[in-house]
Amino acid sequence: MSFSKPEITQYADFATRLADAARAQTLPRFRSGLKVSNKAGAGFDPVTDADREAERVIREMIAKTYPAHGVVGEEFGETRGEGPWRWVLDPVDGTRAFVCGVPSWTTLIALEYEERPVLGLIDQPYTDERWIAVNGAARFRHGKIEKDCRTSGVDDLSVARISTTDPRPRPAGYIYDEEAAAFARLAGETRLARFSMDAYAYALLAHGELDLVVEAGLHHHDYAALAPVVEGAGGVITNWAGEAVGSDARGETVAAATPALHAAALKFLTG
Repeated sequence: MSFSKPEITQYADFATRLADAARAQTLPRFRSGLKVSNKAGAGFDPVTDADREAERVIREMIAKTYPAHGVVGEEFGETRGEGPWRWVLDPVDGTRAFVCGVPSWTTLIALEYEERPVLGLIDQPYTDERWIAVNGAARFRHGKIEKDCRTSGVDDLSVARISTTDPRPRPAGYIYDEEAAAFARLAGETRLARFSMDAYAYALLAHGELDLVVEAGLHHHDYAALAPVVEGAGGVITNWAGEAVGSDARGETVAAATPALHAAALKFLTG
């Protein structure tokens, strides 16, 4: 890495402004009965004006302030930059939750240097919660309260709290039959499981409220912001083979509160 701590701190301040701008687009549209469109040729992949307008505003701010930076987002694809910096955007992660009025959707903003995420931000506007990780540390803000993030420290599967967005196999859910079976094996070893939280679950893991989050079928914009937050809070996040997130074509992730819990989870996922 060849950038300075003040430089990345400056980008963190800018990322918070991006998140604030996204809030101005998403919050007025939440629980407003807005129109929902389907992006999928088959099945259901919802998108709304909240998704599109939040990303549009963020892109405009980046282009004005850092015109040499690249941008990749869920709704409008990739704009290549002229240097090593690239922003990765998911304006509404959890659009299904958004259109059902459930406040577990988030705005995800990541900054990559030479395709490696160095900054991650997870924002839940309705509950006014924000997690941001930079320089190897994760911070949480709720209103005027700010504090460092630390995972639970749990390393025993038998007392772990696990989450995935949808445990059903395709086409109803996101994952393949064998992945659904592997998750079921792992979840059967844990104390309790909760579902349908999308990226919000990773924020709760960084907060110490969940211990394991396991997913598949994710895209780059879904997970780029997650790794800095999980790791900045002391957790571990890889794909199901124990490699860097994004190393596989299936978009598999397993995030854990501790290295020991992560290792135990991998045995059930790959066994």
